[in-house]
Amino acid sequence: MKFKWIGFSAAAILSLGLAGCGGEETSGNTKQAEKSAQTETKTDEAKSENQTITYLNEQYEIPANPEKIVAASLEAMEDAAILGVKPIGAVTIGGELPSYLAEDLAGAESIGEKTQPNYETMLQMKPDVILGTSKYKPEVAEQLNKVATMVPVSHISTDWQDNLRLMAELTGKQDDAEDIISKYENDVTAAKEEIGDLLNDKKVVIIRVRAGNMYLYPSNVYLNPVLYEDLGIGVPAEVEAAQAQEALSLEQFAEMNPDYVFLQFEESENADKPKALDELQENAIFKSVNAVKNGHVFVNAVDPLAQGGTAWSKTKFLEAATESLAN
Repeated sequence: MKFKWIGFSAAAILSLGLAGCGGEETSGNTKQAEKSAQTETKTDEAKSENQTITYLNEQYEIPANPEKIVAASLEAMEDAAILGVKPIGAVTIGGELPSYLAEDLAGAESIGEKTQPNYETMLQMKPDVILGTSKYKPEVAEQLNKVATMVPVSHISTDWQDNLRLMAELTGKQDDAEDIISKYENDVTAAKEEIGDLLNDKKVVIIRVRAGNMYLYPSNVYLNPVLYEDLGIGVPAEVEAAQAQEALSLEQFAEMNPDYVFLQFEESENADKPKALDELQENAIFKSVNAVKNGHVFVNAVDPLAQGGTAWSKTKFLEAATESLAN
């Protein structure tokens, strides 16, 4: 009996010893488990602070309720302006915000010129999202995505509603965006009624002077959709044939012989030929076309830097075109 008691005591002591060691191990495991749980919680919280947005059938992960938006393209800047959004950064031209957007985007810090964004400046800003442009070269897009998720805002005019809704979704201004779209559609209807049949069998074109040369665009590019899709004006054969931005000689222009011309001239796009517009307007061949002879050439009816395929551009140009064409 005594032997059995001693054996029991030894077993008990051994058990207690193991329990003590196990207690230390259990405590360590508990702490490790708690630490892992905290890490997982933080990860889950981080995930919950992000959102996935879909834009033109592509998905982008960005912070939920982004407050620090960089408008790294004129397209994004125009959408910000019309929606009353204040981006923390925007592109500049000659070191300054474009004059036609300067008031609406006052306070935005320069991120560099529109063709040369400054990555270091944006890194310091720590943006939640960068709204760039689909015109970026792949290497530029790659660098920007290292700063923050970069959404390549489409420069295609027919994507204007998707572009506007993108900005609205990021900033909680969905109702404002729908109001802008609805108003534009109503204004188009009113404009068509005002213009009536005045433009039947008339050629209406938009010409852009860049680097001293005249260019025209396809019917679905730049400001053209306002004329040819929204207002239903006939598309000239020369515009129909254009595949992209195409140079137009004076002789070709005269042969086209348009009845109405919207002539866009921006100084920064003609830095090497600042007198190109004056020289064009004084040219005898230019003066020979119907639009010039009848006083139907409208220079910079909308700001020459207007990108064309945005709600801002379309709204402003529709107003100007209606006023010019209805008289």
